[in-house]
Amino acid sequence: MNCNIIRLHTRLAAKTVAFRPHLKTAKSIEIARRMVTGAHGPATVSTLNEAEAFARAGITDITYAVGISPQKIVRVQALLRQGVNLTVLLDSVEQAEAVAAASRQDVTIPALIELDCDGHRSGVHCDDHEKLLAIAQTLHASGNLRGVLTHAGESYTAINREALVAAAENERASAVRAAEILRHAGHGCPVVSIGSTPTALFAENYDGITEVRAGVFAFFDLVQAGLGVCSPQDIAVSVLATVIGHQHEKGWTIIDAGWAALSSDRGTESQSVDQGYGLVCDLEGNIMHGLFVANANQEHGIIARRADFQASIPDLPYGTKVRILPIHACATVEQHALYNVIGADKQKIAAKWTRLKGW
Repeated sequence: MNCNIIRLHTRLAAKTVAFRPHLKTAKSIEIARRMVTGAHGPATVSTLNEAEAFARAGITDITYAVGISPQKIVRVQALLRQGVNLTVLLDSVEQAEAVAAASRQDVTIPALIELDCDGHRSGVHCDDHEKLLAIAQTLHASGNLRGVLTHAGESYTAINREALVAAAENERASAVRAAEILRHAGHGCPVVSIGSTPTALFAENYDGITEVRAGVFAFFDLVQAGLGVCSPQDIAVSVLATVIGHQHEKGWTIIDAGWAALSSDRGTESQSVDQGYGLVCDLEGNIMHGLFVANANQEHGIIARRADFQASIPDLPYGTKVRILPIHACATVEQHALYNVIGADKQKIAAKWTRLKGW
């Protein structure tokens, strides 16, 4: 994990662009302190529960990177009154009106306009002048507008390095183009924020960008490995499971970790290699080639041999402990309340770090 964090820190420092790590994957105070580059941040979160917890821990420069809903504005302003530098996200005039109205009655809420750079999810299309300017004008009187933010979600479907580089450049160019539209109309746009783990690690140009965001890079997972962003050996988190039985006639080994432990995310299903519900490793983290978690019920995982694997596979007797590498680290760790931190000997638990839960 430390190596993964250093890798991205070093890369972005060389590019002289600020880094605002997304803390939603790990949701851990201890890990957050390793991810942020300063004493108080900057950081990105996906829930106000995260913002409140990290603020109590001293991480107070925070972007709440999920579109603001009206009932959460009171909690946002409570954090602002406590001295937290919290910025919200919005992509509609209705949200902007709610933020502006609340700001006129109480403390001003800084806001970023969310951009849609690739059709992946929410956000204003970067070339939609009318909507961009309508939102900016709504925020203008109360001094809410801080800039623009986008996320290249479609980078998760890239099939090679060239596609990753192209996704990163589209993300950058789209955000810069939207910022220029706002500035040309007389609106300040000091923040131009982009980011996803694939693009953060493959972007070749950061001209016009003020900060980069990424989150899963600290752990990595099999989706990222399938994209070529990392190798399976870089994955820093696993689920410890135990063999509880066999269906020998089917070639199955049953473990006590189903989707309730691994998650039901099948993010590699559309990639060139489908990793099922996770890759199987021995207790020390060495991959057992030819085996994967082929299916999962709530508390049962089914380990099977790959159909095209011809070499011998290890015997997994009753009681054997295995580690399962996650398909999507964010989804897998969300199933658990804490991390057992493994020491350098790969055997003993050196610490236990709690995870944040809730919204």
